[in-house]
Amino acid sequence: MDAQQFASDNYAAVCPEVWEAMAAANSGHASAYGEDEWTARASDSFREFFEADCEVFFVFNGTAANSLALASLCQSYHSVICTQSAHIETDECGAPEFFSNGSKILTAASTDGKLTPAAVQAIATARTDIHFPKPKVVTITQSTETGRVYTTEEVRVLSAMSRTMGLHLHMDGARFFNAVEGLGCTPAQITWQAGVEVLCCGGTKNGMAIGEAIVFFDKKLAQDFEYRCKQAGQLASKMRYLSAPWLGMLGNNVWSRNAAHANRCARRLRDAIVDSPAVRLMFPVEANAVFLLAPEERLERLRRLGWRFYTFIGGGARFMFAWDSDPVRVDQLAKDIREVMA
Repeated sequence: MDAQQFASDNYAAVCPEVWEAMAAANSGHASAYGEDEWTARASDSFREFFEADCEVFFVFNGTAANSLALASLCQSYHSVICTQSAHIETDECGAPEFFSNGSKILTAASTDGKLTPAAVQAIATARTDIHFPKPKVVTITQSTETGRVYTTEEVRVLSAMSRTMGLHLHMDGARFFNAVEGLGCTPAQITWQAGVEVLCCGGTKNGMAIGEAIVFFDKKLAQDFEYRCKQAGQLASKMRYLSAPWLGMLGNNVWSRNAAHANRCARRLRDAIVDSPAVRLMFPVEANAVFLLAPEERLERLRRLGWRFYTFIGGGARFMFAWDSDPVRVDQLAKDIREVMA
């Protein structure tokens, strides 16, 4: 097995509880297309988790979740407001536009990956004529592509601004569990209680093998959503293998333990290298990501030592930590960073 890398939390293995939950569902026959006991139990687990009577759908990945959720909120002549670094803008190959039959994405400049009420207002009011796609949805990423976390008050203010302007609020929660742990709040407080109407909740980056849950807190918005899933090839015939792992993730606070460990590893690296010369933190460490800005020559030396990392945001090196990150390996990375940057 290769030594652990921190280029992405997608590198991590599946956590034991999730694996066991999937294995438990792998016995005998069960009804297909989500009409099984595991899918029903997983849906109820989400309702308990969020303290809400919400509608829950299970799909294969985050691109499908975000794209179908946004398509359900938009007509083809609408637009979606997000930051310029948002995953739906930079990393989903036009899927949101494709599944919405052409809804346009309108981006706001952001130095830290966060969307502000002022930016939403500026974009939503810039054009109101019939020749321009009508704004309909605001989408935020929690935690953001830069590792920042929206506070409950920030989400609440964004929601209030959105509602005032007749816009829906969608949350891309690929690293939702890390954000909740970083905030120390309840899942309900940072979602529907703050005004989020639809959440795409990701499990893959927190110890699952595959799968995303789309949670509609406003159940009216979920009308006919199952047809979208089927049409998009996201209705699994053996749905229990998508839904059962969530029982392992949400049960016994496994989600919390996994996310807390990943966040601690990020802080461990930050604390070990924060005073190193020739390197600086690009953003505060609020979840499970560390972004370092350093001369390219130093970063190349780090690569030659065998470390993998991405530099797709502002040229800085991104390190992501997962549920199974080894603190000893984190310390090895910190040691090499200090030596290379000295």
